[in-house]
Amino acid sequence: MYSREFRERAVALVASGASAGGAARELGCGKTAVVEWCGAAGLRLRHGRVGGPVRRPVVEAAPLPPRSSPRARLDAERRALIADRLRAGRGVREIARELGVSHSTVSRELARNARPDGRYDAGYAGRRAAERASRPRAGRLERDPRLRAEVARRLALRWSPEQVSASLRRDFPGEGAMRVSHETIYRALYVQGRGSLREELAVELVLRSGRRSRRRRSLPPEPRGGRTWVEGAEISRRPPEADGRAVPGHWEGDLVVGADGATCLVTLVERSTRFLLASRLCEHTAQTVAGRLAEMVAGLPGALRRTLTWDQGVEMARWGDFADATGFEVYFCDPSSPWQRGTNENTNGLLRQYFPKGTDFSLVTDEAVRDAQDQLNGRPRKTLGWSTPAEGMARALAESGAITV
Repeated sequence: MYSREFRERAVALVASGASAGGAARELGCGKTAVVEWCGAAGLRLRHGRVGGPVRRPVVEAAPLPPRSSPRARLDAERRALIADRLRAGRGVREIARELGVSHSTVSRELARNARPDGRYDAGYAGRRAAERASRPRAGRLERDPRLRAEVARRLALRWSPEQVSASLRRDFPGEGAMRVSHETIYRALYVQGRGSLREELAVELVLRSGRRSRRRRSLPPEPRGGRTWVEGAEISRRPPEADGRAVPGHWEGDLVVGADGATCLVTLVERSTRFLLASRLCEHTAQTVAGRLAEMVAGLPGALRRTLTWDQGVEMARWGDFADATGFEVYFCDPSSPWQRGTNENTNGLLRQYFPKGTDFSLVTDEAVRDAQDQLNGRPRKTLGWSTPAEGMARALAESGAITV
């Protein structure tokens, strides 16, 4: 090992005009070692018999902007710095330390993006990197027909991409090839061109609400007016147990009204399992709604008949008849407060995938309503740990001792 003073003496000889070979002979060391010491000191040597240094002062550049992430690609400014330091004779590791990257990052950059003659030019390197990044490449779903078919089948059931992704992880636990992120599915639906999932599916997947912006929710309360049927059944009187979702048997309900203003769907959703019951009505008078609700819950065991929360619509003016027939306790939300029965609001939004606004329910069959209900109850839900409402209701029925709804 040569001392620091010895190395500095060799560099000084070259800096004074001696060749690397001449300095090596004078000091009694190897020429290669002298060349390396000169490179580390920032001296680039001329080639040929004359030898001697080529002085290229290193220009101090402005501080580089921080990288967006530790894995971010090299940008134009960092490539310019690499080219400048190479011209000054700096080594790969020294450049990497200045850039704050691994030395292998700089080595790969030089190997991939240098000119054919071996020189590194920042502009040429940037163009080469852009060409390589934009090369056409088949997506995950296009490369794997089996995965693609399974994703398309579940999307055809109107599951969301996140529901599809999570259900694949659950149904194929040991097969890495059958996993795909929901973002990949979204790209296959909305970004890719020919050969995308969008062309394969029979339905158009859009935002479920159909809106382009969010609605304002913080509306001032409306005066109650003449809604006397609400008195004594305000939501503030509902037992605290119903506020949580640990105990099954607390339901939320509403109407999904058709285009004619008369026909509708009556919907009931159980809060803890998100299980849906839906039925079609040709009219929604207080008498017909109370009677239909009683029919819909007739098969439920007593343990699952606790409370029903509704809005203040006049269709529930005869809620007492329903309560007497079924044993339910009925409570009404505050005015303009749909979030107080948000489970039902969300589920009605999902039903709009099957029955968009403007649907005339007089033209819809009971079988179509039942099919939509069964599909929603068979969807895996993130809030349920990716189990389905049907599975949750089956557990609740088993705990209550009942077998069927």
